[in-house]
Order: sequence, then structure tokens, then C-alpha cells
Amino acid sequence: MLPVQDPKLRPIAEKILSGKWLDESDGLKLYESRDLHGIGRLANHVCESLHGDVVYYNRNRHINYTNVCALSCKFCSFYRKRGEAGAYEMTVEEVVAAARKASESGATEVHIVGGLHPWLKFDYYLNLLRGIRQACPDLHIKAFTAVEIVHLSRIARMSVREVLIALSEAGLGSLPGGGAEIFDDRVHDEVFKGKVRQDKWFEVHRTAHQLGIYSNATMLYGHVEKPIERVRHLIKLRELQQESLSLKKNTPSAHMVDPDRQHSSACFNCLIPLSFIPEDSELGHLPGPTGLADLKTLAIARLMVPNIPHIKAFWIMQSIHLSQVALSWGCNDLDGTVVWYDITKREGQRGTTHQELHVQDIQRLIREARRKPVERDTLYRPVYRDTNGQIIRQELVPANV
Repeated sequence: MLPVQDPKLRPIAEKILSGKWLDESDGLKLYESRDLHGIGRLANHVCESLHGDVVYYNRNRHINYTNVCALSCKFCSFYRKRGEAGAYEMTVEEVVAAARKASESGATEVHIVGGLHPWLKFDYYLNLLRGIRQACPDLHIKAFTAVEIVHLSRIARMSVREVLIALSEAGLGSLPGGGAEIFDDRVHDEVFKGKVRQDKWFEVHRTAHQLGIYSNATMLYGHVEKPIERVRHLIKLRELQQESLSLKKNTPSAHMVDPDRQHSSACFNCLIPLSFIPEDSELGHLPGPTGLADLKTLAIARLMVPNIPHIKAFWIMQSIHLSQVALSWGCNDLDGTVVWYDITKREGQRGTTHQELHVQDIQRLIREARRKPVERDTLYRPVYRDTNGQIIRQELVPANV
């Protein structure tokens, strides 16, 4: 019995249940269908075939080192120009202090991104990484979107590969997936003209994977893009993942003793569909995606990209309650404790960057969804703690990668 009611989805369901990949027309039919529960059941099938009833979370801390940015993307409410009210730049010492505080509170990861600051030198970024590595040698540093990496290559007058090698040697562990937005020239020119195009984004992540640096991928949806453009975006991510996995399969030492400093090829760990929040941006006149659009997009991401192992419902963007529901719509990750996040704020969060979930709350949300909470590190290695919260063991191999 196929788990869908919409007759147009039956051939798609047959493909999914037989392990075949969906094509562009399949993705569009999923978006056109009103059988939300059928789409959810299909996504849940794929998710459970990969992860069973496990849902991952981590103890992390986001650090946005500056909101000063050379760009002025219409969708962004984060950026400021230097000297403008609300503009800030953290010193290396301030970033290191924030990382140390996170480590002392039990975090396994810091997630560091910021604006494209026109005047910060490349040494700032290297010293930032070195400072954290020296102060917190066990803390994984996930830092700098592909857009930031291209910016650094320009100010340092180095190739993307040279920048990634220098950052890795200074302490970079992995890359976040931000800056992807939507891989479409029409959307790019209308909403974020001036930001690097898809070819540069893919160059950064392809190069990172070749160097053994794991990364994530994102899709910002719910602004001016169309469903077909979302589907094409997902297929392009699937294609790069397949390329990276092919390299990884042919690399003899796929997992080193210290996976944070790989010298073999890597791939995407996770795909994070990001729900556009229009408030305080130049696109504030747009309504943004509804909850049903959120669930459908998260589920379709799971169905269209089966070779990226983890799909994250980022509770900051999709809200806590909808993210909990999404655990039955193909998602197996809620992100983590976060603590501070200054890039987007939902209604009711204005005037504060404090956006935090405690571990006990995350675990309760997952258990209420009839799932098993498992703490992970950045590379999806399960983390085991004693009753005092101290790490007693970590797996050496990432899960499902």
C-alpha cells in the first residue's frame, strides 16, 4: 500500500520506495501536491531508513564576529555599514573569550560567521582561529561561509584553496553551509546582487571536500524564488555531494584518527533548509513562508537529496514547535543550544540576540516526538557524557557519512 493519497504522487512513491532518485519534474509535482501528509510519510520513510528513530542535537555556540558588511542583500536584516547605529566588530580577544566560555559550559562546537568586513585583514581571521585553538584545543571550529571564504581570498590575494589550507592549519575544522541562498541567476540578481554566484559557492565547497574539510549546505526559501528554482537548487547540491562521495570512496584513509584534521576527501554532512524571515529586511513586504510551506520544503529536501545524510530543522528559523513536528517530516537534526544568534530574529525576539535552548528542553522536544535524542559533535559522532555533563567518550567515525 503506497503511503500517498494523491494519484500523481504514486509513481514518485514507487521511485522512493525502490531507492531511485527523483528528477526535476518529480520535485515540482511534490510542491504542487496538496497531499502534505503523504509527502511527510515518504520523507519519514527515507529518514528512518537512514537513522531509525534517532534525532541528533549538539551543544554549540554561535558567534557572529561582526555585522559590518560590504554587501547590502535585500533579504538580510543583519548587515550594517561601519559607523551606522548597531554596527559592531568583535576583537580577537572577545571572540576567544566567547569560545572559552562556551567550552567551559560543555559546548563541543563554535559556529562562527559574520559580514564581509571591508577593513579586517586576513591575519585577523587566522589569529581568531589560532586563539581559539590555543585556548580550547578540544573545541571544533565551524567557521566562515563560502561567501566569506571568497572575500578572504580577495583580501589576502590568495586562491580559495590556499585560503582554506591556511585556515585549516590555523584551526578551522569545517565549513557551515550559509551563503547558498538559491542557485538561480534571476533570483540572485533580484535579491542578492553583488554576492558571489553559485559557481564560486560550489568552488569553495568542492575544494574544501577535496582537502578533507567537511561542510554543510543550505537553501534559503520563501522570498522571491519559485518552487522549480528550489528543486533545481536541491539537485545541484545532490550532484556535488555525489561527486564528493565518489572521491571519498576512492580515498584509502577515509577516516583519520583525528577526523577534525582530515587529509582525505570529505563531503556535505548536513542540508539545512532555511525559512526566510522578512521582518526588518528590504523584503519586509513579503509574507514569508507559512508553516505548511516549511514542512513541505523540509520533506522535499529529504526526498530530493537522499545522499546528504542529515536534514536539519533549524529551530531558530522554523520555530521550536514546527521543528518538533518536522521530526516526522524527514528531519533528523534540531541543531543545538545556539545561545546567541544575531543574523535573524523571529517576531517577539526583537532587541535581543539571546536565543537559547537548554539540553533538557531539546531532549524533551525530541522524546515527545517519539524519537531518541542523541548528542553529536560537528561531524555527527555521538557524544557520551557522565551525570556531571563531562564527556566520557566520543565515536571516532561520523554517523552515516
